Amino acid sequence: MPLKVSQRGAIPPFIAMDVMQAAAEREAEQKAVFHLEVGQPGTPAPQGVLDAARRALDENRLGYTVAMGIPELREAIAAHYARTYGVDLDPGRVFVTTGSSAGFVLSFLGAFDPGDRVAMASPGYPCYRSILTAFGIEPVLLLTEAEHRFQPTPELLEKAAAEGGRIDGLIVASPSNPTGTMIGPAEMSALTDYCRAHDMRFVSDEIYHGLTYVGSATTALSFDESAVIINSFSKYFSMTGWRLGWMVVPEDMTRAVECMAQNLFISAPTLSQIAGVAAFDCEEELTANIAKYAANRELLLRELPKAGFDRLAPVDGALYVYADVAELTNDSLSFCRRILNETGVAITPGVDFDPDRGHRYVRFSFAESVEQVTGAAAALIDWPR
Repeated sequence: MPLKVSQRGAIPPFIAMDVMQAAAEREAEQKAVFHLEVGQPGTPAPQGVLDAARRALDENRLGYTVAMGIPELREAIAAHYARTYGVDLDPGRVFVTTGSSAGFVLSFLGAFDPGDRVAMASPGYPCYRSILTAFGIEPVLLLTEAEHRFQPTPELLEKAAAEGGRIDGLIVASPSNPTGTMIGPAEMSALTDYCRAHDMRFVSDEIYHGLTYVGSATTALSFDESAVIINSFSKYFSMTGWRLGWMVVPEDMTRAVECMAQNLFISAPTLSQIAGVAAFDCEEELTANIAKYAANRELLLRELPKAGFDRLAPVDGALYVYADVAELTNDSLSFCRRILNETGVAITPGVDFDPDRGHRYVRFSFAESVEQVTGAAAALIDWPR
């Protein structure tokens, strides 16, 4: 009789990573690939971060840290909130995590119980619903449209509660993945007000803060002290492989999150933590990176319509262009596979982000170098259909 395999693993794959694997296999065959499939910054980690890491390797034993992270990094993060948002944040509420992924795990475990119902926009980051499902928590998908700027609204929450019953939490992302749209201050205030009035925990994914092209991003921390904030060094700081992120945790959750962090992760990578302190002193280099992403964004918005991709979501921030391709295909998965095979351009099918309507959407990332983005645009324009 075969041994039991837990049903917690019966969740969908992260298709963007599958596309990345297919692209790597094509590269191994010495075929050209243009990487527009994942939000992997084409810029390196800041020089100050690299220098700090080298010093740490020479000087530090790199043992465990406390589960919450080294005090110097937590203080630097708190200072970042004061400087960037005007928010006075106690470093005791800051938890350093192994990337934002560990932050999602800790926040979902700390805020919700099995059987709870948690809402989020669809299209949205697929790992939210997969992690929740693995924990026995029900994802409630709010089918957002262009008229909502692909973001949740109190009206959509009200409708979902009327149709399915009580909702225990809301996850928002601004700027969002895959659409790049942002929630403005008035809309953020309305959402946090709604959640407080209905005793719903508010979880704000802010990993694309800093990567904005139309105005500045708003932190939920300015509106709701009980919100859980997730952020990361991966995107704005170009430190994906360093696996370093952080959470801002409300006081009523701090001990629970600390205990779970101790048991599940022990601590975030020590080398990354030490180097991460220096990241906040690299503003000039990081600003130059944003200029490169902005140029890539403009290039795609200009060139994609020439290739037949002319129904695009607003790109306020993040690293993506989300395109409605219903006039080109009704099977985005096969469509993306065909594009990779015939042009070498790797993009992600919308079914990764929207299981209901994603068959008619695709996502382009402009995180890579200008050479990659320029080559991809040219290949798509020349692609014979």
